[in-house]
Amino acid sequence: MLPRMNCQAINKTPSCSSSASYSSTFRPPMLLPQANCSYQKLYRCSGVHMEAYLVSSLPKDQIVSRCPSGWSESQPSFSKRPLNRHVLPLGTLVTSKTPDITAPPLIGDEKIGVLLLNLGGPETLDDVQPFLFNLFADPDIIRLPRLFRFLQKPLAQFISVFRAPKSKEGYASIGGGSPLRRITDEQAEELRKSLWAKNVPAKVYVGMRYWHPFTEEAIEQIKRDGITKLVVLPLYPQFSISTSGSSLRLLESLFREDEYLVNMQHTVIPSWYQREGYIKAMANLIEKELQKFDHPDKVMIFFSAHGVPLAYVEEAGDPYKAEMEECVDLIMEELEKRNIVNAYTLAYQSRVGPVEWLKPYTDETIIELGKKGVKSLLAVPISFVSEHIETLEEIDVEYKELALESGIEKWGRVPALGCEPMFISDLADAVIESLPYVGAMAVSNLEARQSLVPLGSVEELLAAYDSQRRELPPPVTVWEWGWTKSAETWNGRAAMLAVLVLLVLEVTTGEGFLHQWGILPLFR
Repeated sequence: MLPRMNCQAINKTPSCSSSASYSSTFRPPMLLPQANCSYQKLYRCSGVHMEAYLVSSLPKDQIVSRCPSGWSESQPSFSKRPLNRHVLPLGTLVTSKTPDITAPPLIGDEKIGVLLLNLGGPETLDDVQPFLFNLFADPDIIRLPRLFRFLQKPLAQFISVFRAPKSKEGYASIGGGSPLRRITDEQAEELRKSLWAKNVPAKVYVGMRYWHPFTEEAIEQIKRDGITKLVVLPLYPQFSISTSGSSLRLLESLFREDEYLVNMQHTVIPSWYQREGYIKAMANLIEKELQKFDHPDKVMIFFSAHGVPLAYVEEAGDPYKAEMEECVDLIMEELEKRNIVNAYTLAYQSRVGPVEWLKPYTDETIIELGKKGVKSLLAVPISFVSEHIETLEEIDVEYKELALESGIEKWGRVPALGCEPMFISDLADAVIESLPYVGAMAVSNLEARQSLVPLGSVEELLAAYDSQRRELPPPVTVWEWGWTKSAETWNGRAAMLAVLVLLVLEVTTGEGFLHQWGILPLFR
C-alpha cells in the first residue's frame, strides 16, 4: 500500500505545445489536449517522495490519445480501416496485471467495499413520473444559470409531468419497468464472486442516482458493514459530467457531511473504456452478431452512444466525446486484428430539449446511411453495459423501424455486456489494481495508456468540473398522498396562491369580503 498520511502535492508547471490554456483552478492534466505534453507531479508523503505521474518524451511503444484542437459539428460519415489517428498500435492497451493471489491486498482487519454507481430506472409504471423528476431536478442534467437555480425543481416537475405519459408507453412496451436494477444487482453479485475468486474478499454495493437503491441507501449500508476502504466504480465506461460526474458530486456532498465517510479511505475509477477486457468483450459480441448476417463483411457497424449537450464538451470541458471516439477506435483495432475490417460510424442518441447535443444524431445518421445505399446495419450500444429503455425500446423499436423505412434491409443489434464473464473479470482486475491507490493522493499510470480522466479521489476528480456547484436536491422516492410533510408544503403553497388571487380580484374589481368588512377602503 502506498503511504497516505501527511500528503502534500507538489505540482510542477506543465508545459505543452498545444494551444490549450490553463485556468487558475487546478485541472487534471489528462483533461487537456495532449500533444507533445510534459507534466510531472510529485507527492511528499511522510518524508517519502512518490512519483505519481510522469509524461515526458513518451516511448515509441506508448499510445497517445487523440488531441482534438476543437470540437466541430461532424456530418454523418463512415470509415473503412485503416484510420489516420494520433494513436499507435494497440499493444499498449491497458492490460490486467492482477497481483499474485497468494498476497491479497488487505492489511490487518481492513474491510474492502466496492460501490457500483449507475443511473437507476423506474421498476413500475407508477415510478416513472417521480423517477423523471429526480432526473431533471439534477443540476448536472439541466444546467440553469445561477440566477435561475430556484426554478430547478418547478421546471423538473413540469417536464416530468409532461413527459410521463409518453415515457410510460415506452416502459410498458418493455415489460412495465426498467430491468436496470435487476441486471445491476446481478453484475454486482458476479463481480463479488470474481473478486473472491481472485482472493479479494470484498463486498459489492449498488448505488443508483435517480431511483432505488439510491446512492444514499448504499452508503448507509456501507457504514453499517464497517467498510474501511472503498473503491468507487461507476458503471459508465466513459466519463461524463452528466453521468459519473453527477454521481460523484452526490458522493462528495455525502462524504463532506459524515464523519465516518471523511475517515474512510477511498478512490474512484472514473472511466475504464480503454481496458483490454472491456474492449475484447465488446469485440467478441460484435463478431458474434456479424456472423448472423448473410454477408458479414458488407455490414455497417453502427456505434450508438448516449448523447450529452454540446455545451458540456465545449464549455465545461467534458471529456466524454474524446473518450467515446477513442473507445470506438480501440474496438475497431481489436476487430481488425481478427480480420474484420467493416465500415463503421458513431452517432449519439437520446437527446432531450431544444439545446444542441453532440452530433451526428443517431436518427439523422440512420436516414443518411439509407440514402447512401447501406443495406445491412449492426447497432452497437457503446455507452451501455446493461439493457434498459434506451436499448430495448429506443434502439430495438424506434431506430429499427426508422432504419427499415430508410431503405436498410437487414438490421441487427449487439446486446449490452451484462454479466459477460470476460467483462466482469476485467472489472474485478480494475478494482484490484486500484487498491494500492485507496487513500493515497494518486493518479492512474496503468501500463502505457492513460484515461483522459485519471484515477483519484472524489474531491480531486470534481476539482475539474464546476467545483462550486455543490447543491443537490434530495431524491423523491414516490409522490405520497395524505397528510405528509410534502403535502403540507404543497398545501401551504396552494393557500398562498389562492390568497394572492383573491387580493388581486379585490383590488381590480373593488368588490369582495375585504371591502364588505371595511378593510380595503381604509387604504384608498
